[in-house]
Amino acid sequence: MGYEQALSAYIEATNTHQFDEVSKLLAPNALYWFTGTSCTTLAEIQAYFEKAWETVKYEVYRAEDVQWIAVDEHQAVCTYTYHWEGYVRGEYASGQGRATNVFVQNDEGDWKLVHEHLSTGK
Repeated sequence: MGYEQALSAYIEATNTHQFDEVSKLLAPNALYWFTGTSCTTLAEIQAYFEKAWETVKYEVYRAEDVQWIAVDEHQAVCTYTYHWEGYVRGEYASGQGRATNVFVQNDEGDWKLVHEHLSTGK
């Protein structure tokens, strides 16, 4: 699987709402930056995902306007606009923001997400 397929698989795994699926695509040293918080361990990342899935029921997450801004044989960086939709306290809600993802190729040749930075806004 190449880096572009790794991003697609990551989005697909996110939409399962099962962190076990997401974690298969993460580097062990993954670092996440969200508006207002940072997650520096897989346990913190898992807690953040699970809280988000609990807050936004039936969430669907997608990426648009993906641009690969730096790529070589060991790392790939993309930016995109993320969109989410689901139900918050029983009411339909949606939003969008900006994302940066950094993938690295491990020793087995698999592409893993090592960093994600999400911010709200356009």
